[in-house]
Amino acid sequence: MSRAGLRTFLYGLPGVDRVGADQRAAELGTRSIKTSAKAWAIDMAISMVDLTTLEGADTPGKVAAMCAKAIHPDPSIPEVPRVAAVCVYSDLVGVAAETVRGSGVKVASVATAFPSGRAPLDAKLDDTRAAVAAGADEIDMVIDRGAFLAGDFGKVYDEIVAVKEAAGDAHLKVILETGELSTYDNVRRASWLAMVAGADFIKTSTGKIQPAATLPVTMVMLEAVRDFRAATGRQIGVKPAGGIRTSKDAIKYLVLVNEIAGEDWLSPDWFRLGASSVLNDLLMQRTKLATGRYSGPDYFTLD
Repeated sequence: MSRAGLRTFLYGLPGVDRVGADQRAAELGTRSIKTSAKAWAIDMAISMVDLTTLEGADTPGKVAAMCAKAIHPDPSIPEVPRVAAVCVYSDLVGVAAETVRGSGVKVASVATAFPSGRAPLDAKLDDTRAAVAAGADEIDMVIDRGAFLAGDFGKVYDEIVAVKEAAGDAHLKVILETGELSTYDNVRRASWLAMVAGADFIKTSTGKIQPAATLPVTMVMLEAVRDFRAATGRQIGVKPAGGIRTSKDAIKYLVLVNEIAGEDWLSPDWFRLGASSVLNDLLMQRTKLATGRYSGPDYFTLD
């Protein structure tokens, strides 16, 4: 697709009714579910978590401990599902890959000058290749929001295509940083741009910018992946990240997925929660359902 054609296509997408989107997301957020469904939803949410540490003070020991928790979120209850993935900086991928080997937990790495996305393309591609070589199963890249907001959709498209090629067999999650995109129309355009360029997942946020994930923004992205599959036959995943802190929050997102995209997306293969802080609350709620009692606040490790 030419740059002019890409621009025409993106600006030709239907606009988003902001008031209607906010109201629809708010209405879905009030849905209640039965106790039996809640138990299923909690386990599903646990299995969708990308357990993450992305701090300058990260150490191999911290990453190894997080990976151990990813494999066995509650060591006292073996049937608690493992999480979907651990997400780390590229220089710690090797530690994570070795720790989770054989467990089924994926290793994701933020690359491409996370979280700003501002670096020469060669540096972004080198970072991506290094992460994959160290054992990353997934690459979380950030788009150049400056280029997108300036209308240089071709540059953003070309970078996603190049990173996808550099990632090889690793899945590519493209972070839109929706908190900087200003409008729901821009969220829809960025979602389609990422998918057309080859994204396997579209992700709301780095978690470093506020607002991060919100129900209305995620709804717009779920509508985009639903419509993209209808148009192309290719299914794309969605990952809200940042600001999801409680089991109640997580279940709201599962309701949203079911109602907007459909039950085909109710799987860690197609929906993730970038919300490390929510895991302990999910585990506490799971214990409450099983025993009638809450665990103490210091029962689960802090991440």
